[in-house]
Amino acid sequence: MKILVLGGAGYVGSHTVLELIENGHDVVVADNLVTGYRQALPEKAIFYQGDVRDGDFLNDIFVKEHIDVIIHSIHYSMPNECAGRPIDYYNNNLYGTKVILDTMVDHGVNKIVFSSSSSIYGDQESLLIRETDNQKPTNRYGETKLMMEKLIFWAANAYGLKFAFLRYFNVCGSHKDGGIGEYHHFENHLIPLVLRVANGQQKEVTIYGTDYDTPDGTCIRDYIHISDLARAHLLAAEYLMNGGKSDIFNLGSGIGYSVREVIEVARRVTGHPIPTINGPRREGDPARLVASGEKAKKILGWSPTITSLDNMIASAWCWQSSHPNGYNKI
Repeated sequence: MKILVLGGAGYVGSHTVLELIENGHDVVVADNLVTGYRQALPEKAIFYQGDVRDGDFLNDIFVKEHIDVIIHSIHYSMPNECAGRPIDYYNNNLYGTKVILDTMVDHGVNKIVFSSSSSIYGDQESLLIRETDNQKPTNRYGETKLMMEKLIFWAANAYGLKFAFLRYFNVCGSHKDGGIGEYHHFENHLIPLVLRVANGQQKEVTIYGTDYDTPDGTCIRDYIHISDLARAHLLAAEYLMNGGKSDIFNLGSGIGYSVREVIEVARRVTGHPIPTINGPRREGDPARLVASGEKAKKILGWSPTITSLDNMIASAWCWQSSHPNGYNKI
């Protein structure tokens, strides 16, 4: 099976590429390297540098490569940055998806795995979020993700495409060999920010919001390890190739940890005091996002193998302590 991973040089994409190759699949990667890194890709991956909004660039890949399945992991992914740059987000996330779908239809490729997000749910009353719960995103990032899902859904209805939407929750950690991990020029994710303090790259971490309706007043999130997420993409691609019908899957552990709990675990793992300061809530941050992963387990045969937050943060620390500047200086 030959799989085209769009955004394959990014955090999620690069781990997915490695998982696919380790399981015997041929992998083609397209990435503009704005937020991705060529160094994150194994030599066996066929790489094309360019922007998927360029129809000629994408068409050229489809002409040269016999693609069976698309994994679409291209998106701007910083919710609070999105608040100030909504036009850029809609252009990249929605127009890029439109070009991808056009090219798939033109070349008769009818299977797509889409890297969606728990952010489409927004605030929910249920303790464990299910795929059938209402989607009411509270930030523009979640809104674009939901619109991307809808665009793919209606294209699938019109052109006979098959899709798997993977709504994953908070991702962390690095590959088991420590060679690739999470790095963004503009960092917005809690665990890398906390570990930057432990690494001496900043003096404290800000807790955004201490007055949420949660036991300790801080946001609660469901964390999954990047290797488990990569395996879910593999299983979803194989599911579609084996005749699976279009479907939607939550990917999470079903366990929620507050911001304060994450910081405490990081202190234990790193041995660093990790000072904190309290700040105001960030726009669009739901109080609680925790997944029910029963559907993914039943249909895809997926469930997380790394469930200890200590182990997940230790994995992230292994990468971040040895690569403080990410892929820029290794």
